[in-house]
Amino acid sequence: MSAAENAPALPDHLSVDPASPHFVAAVFEHDVGIKFNGKERFDVEEYCISEGWVKVPAGKTVDRRGRPVLIKLKGQVEAFYR
Repeated sequence: MSAAENAPALPDHLSVDPASPHFVAAVFEHDVGIKFNGKERFDVEEYCISEGWVKVPAGKTVDRRGRPVLIKLKGQVEAFYR
């Protein structure tokens, strides 16, 4: 039995930021992968499958609190456990 078989179901909307209401700690105990428009992305900070978008850092730009500035990209989103 693999780790992905006993993992919780992936939510429709998920964020890696612990301060976000869309953060689910149980999901991050496992390795989560994101495919955006058919290609796997490793820089996704937040996603929403039903609305079809991901948020990724905009280069090395950071806000005044030191967090990366995020841009929203629209397209086909697929989340899975590796």
